[in-house]
Amino acid sequence: MLTAFFKALGQVLDRRFRRVLLRGVGLTILMLIALTVVVLWGLEWLVPDSVTLPWIGPIGGLDWVAGAGGLAVMLVASIFLMIPVASAVMGFFLEDVAAAVEDKHYPALPPARPMPWSEQLGEAATAFLLLMVANVLMLAAYVFAGPLAPVLFITVNGYLLGREYFTLVAMRRVGRAEAKVLHRKHLGLAWLAGALLAAPLAVPVLNLIMPVLGVATFTHIFQRLNR
Repeated sequence: MLTAFFKALGQVLDRRFRRVLLRGVGLTILMLIALTVVVLWGLEWLVPDSVTLPWIGPIGGLDWVAGAGGLAVMLVASIFLMIPVASAVMGFFLEDVAAAVEDKHYPALPPARPMPWSEQLGEAATAFLLLMVANVLMLAAYVFAGPLAPVLFITVNGYLLGREYFTLVAMRRVGRAEAKVLHRKHLGLAWLAGALLAAPLAVPVLNLIMPVLGVATFTHIFQRLNR
């Protein structure tokens, strides 16, 4: 697992990696901005401009206060939302990263099964929804977990990321059904590798390159297991 990670890290300056990284970072930031706009619009729609309280009278500016509070919450929540957003974005560039790894390290491999655009979109949407729901639900659990919150964060997201990356990478070579069988067979390894990638996802800026490293790492892991 560590060998696969360091091989992926050693290729991060590859021209094809850089192209995917720049496109992925741009799309990830746009998606986070879009989510923030949707939340702020929802708050503006739900919260009235002012309310009238008995013995106090009208109180205005509530929509502005709600908007400012919502923006502050989204800035903090973006640390957790980065995981589903970046993973969803990476689903669109999976083929480019995996192909770059295989071309450099496994040139004797036959061409992989091309994933139709509809399949890529479906997998990206599924990954986004699953990781989004899990991380939103875990926000409340983190409050009660106290000092164990980082462990909970890494454990849950490690499993989900390991499942997602392993299955996506394997699907290119053996199809969906066999990819799921292989994931169950190597669940522990996929979970540990996912945890290795989940920890840096809570670090701003670093979390932008982790999805690329994730796909590259799991490509190496799959090729090693598949041999």
